[in-house]
Amino acid sequence: MNAAERLICSSSLWRHFTRRHVLPWALSGAHLGDHLLEVGAGYGVATALLKTRVARVTSLEYDHKSILKWKLQNNGGMRGAVCGDASRLPFADQTFSAVLAILVLHHLKSPQLQDQMFREAFRVLRAGGVFIVLDIPDGWLHRVGHTGSTFTPLEPNAASRFLSAAGFSGITMDSRKAAFRLMAVRPS
Repeated sequence: MNAAERLICSSSLWRHFTRRHVLPWALSGAHLGDHLLEVGAGYGVATALLKTRVARVTSLEYDHKSILKWKLQNNGGMRGAVCGDASRLPFADQTFSAVLAILVLHHLKSPQLQDQMFREAFRVLRAGGVFIVLDIPDGWLHRVGHTGSTFTPLEPNAASRFLSAAGFSGITMDSRKAAFRLMAVRPS
């Protein structure tokens, strides 16, 4: 992430927007079960709210500095944060009832790593578990906002193909102005 992304993603404005708009849309109609994996937790903006909806939340973040800042902001009280790579999840098969990835896909360096993330999400989900992805499509504004940062946009239709290839079913796609949401289920 570049400096502007870090500033925005750690701001109270982003926290408010995430709680009021992003999470309600991302989680709409989803049954999360008892153990959610939050991929790309960043500064933990969504984590506290997720913990009110799910008995157990495990948060994965690639950037160690983000996890440290997250813990400092919460007086070390935010447990369950793991440093790791979304394309190589450090969890056992069929551990989670749901996997949530908000604004993660475009930060992976290649379509191959995005595909691998879908396969890893499938692997760690229990039968009947739901995978929810919320991300941004390609566009000049998104490209400018990611100057000096990784930006590998994935079109929703390509994401649907990756989900199918990974083994998911019941794939749905919903889009709004500057984002899209995918939801898929690991078959029972």
